Amino acid sequence: MFKKEKIKDLHYSVTGVLTADEIQTAADKILTRHGEKVSIPGFRKGHVPISELRRRYGAAALSEAVDNLMNTDMDKFAKEKKLRLAGAPKAEVAKFEMGQDIEYTLEFDILPELQKINLDSFIVTKKLTEVPESEIEKSLENLRKSRAQAEKQEADCKAQDGDIAVIDFKGFLGTEAFEGGEAKKHHLNLGSGSFIPGFEEKIIGHKAGDKFDIETTFPKEYHSEKLVGKKARFEIEIHEIRRPILPELNDDLAKSVGMENMTALRGHIAKILAEQYEEASKREMRNELLDILAEKIKLDLPENLVSQELEMAKTEAEKHNVKWDEKKEQKDAERRVKLGLILAEWGNQNGVNVTNEDLQKAVWAEASRHPNPQQVFDFYNKNRNAMSLVRGMLFEQKALDAMLNHVRHKEKNVNPEELFKQKN
Repeated sequence: MFKKEKIKDLHYSVTGVLTADEIQTAADKILTRHGEKVSIPGFRKGHVPISELRRRYGAAALSEAVDNLMNTDMDKFAKEKKLRLAGAPKAEVAKFEMGQDIEYTLEFDILPELQKINLDSFIVTKKLTEVPESEIEKSLENLRKSRAQAEKQEADCKAQDGDIAVIDFKGFLGTEAFEGGEAKKHHLNLGSGSFIPGFEEKIIGHKAGDKFDIETTFPKEYHSEKLVGKKARFEIEIHEIRRPILPELNDDLAKSVGMENMTALRGHIAKILAEQYEEASKREMRNELLDILAEKIKLDLPENLVSQELEMAKTEAEKHNVKWDEKKEQKDAERRVKLGLILAEWGNQNGVNVTNEDLQKAVWAEASRHPNPQQVFDFYNKNRNAMSLVRGMLFEQKALDAMLNHVRHKEKNVNPEELFKQKN
């Protein structure tokens, strides 16, 4: 066992000694098990002398034996002290000489103990809103647009916002055409914002048969680094102008989406909107409770977990070329670790559990948003780490929702715009 202990907050540094005899005994057990499986010329399988095994595999067996013995000491120490490790220990072994005792040091952090949280002392705001008739009308109008039939217009019809222009285009940087900047008979929805700024607006007012150039500049956030901020010229030819003809707002429209009539369709839309408002309200309550927990709950944080979180954030920032603010990111990393520990501890103390059904629903929900759902299923079926991440996220949300059942609520009537307003 360990002969020295240094403890500072959640950080432990322990020193132990492994005798030459116990190392060799453990190594010989490893060699004996290995010898039962290997075939060595001149010896029957399972009857290789230990001396021969030591000669061939002794160094590897000794290294494995040292690792196993250190792990055994660590497990016993953690069990006796009732410690919960916050990650794997870092081992440092003094000079290793065959036949000599070995002194080693293990450095590790432990998880903090979460004291009882008096959730009924916290108050969060539950925002309530009625579904306004204007939102139902807006949804109906969007439905009409989705069912619109595009009719080809006469040759002298000038393109308007909302029309579909069937165009050829070819893009140039200076005199050179650039890759991916050309298409034939492309159907462009004017006003959709699917092209770079300034492009669609310059189609408006033109008619079928027109040939002209458009000059515009690629935005700073454009996905291709080669084109970011570059001025470009596009050669345009319009083949057709098509104008969407919206269906009538009647029972036929309702039946086209599986509803009996317009009354049923309106009721269905109102129900969906009410569910969206309820989820948005709950999302704000979750965020408010997280802010309260981060501020009110005192908890020492394992340094290694904060360092890991900070390193992951830095990797993501570098990957997406995001400016790095060390002070801010340190604070954010500490907050994420703190909230993760609180939710994990409280959830475990209060019987929160993620079922297989929960996992299946989460994977199905993600697959439904993917163009190839089977790829999503295969990914999670083959990647246990990814499924563990999903389980962890679900556990935290279920713990947070369970907490919301214990805090006090004050209700506030708001309009939908305030409910969905983004915080700066």
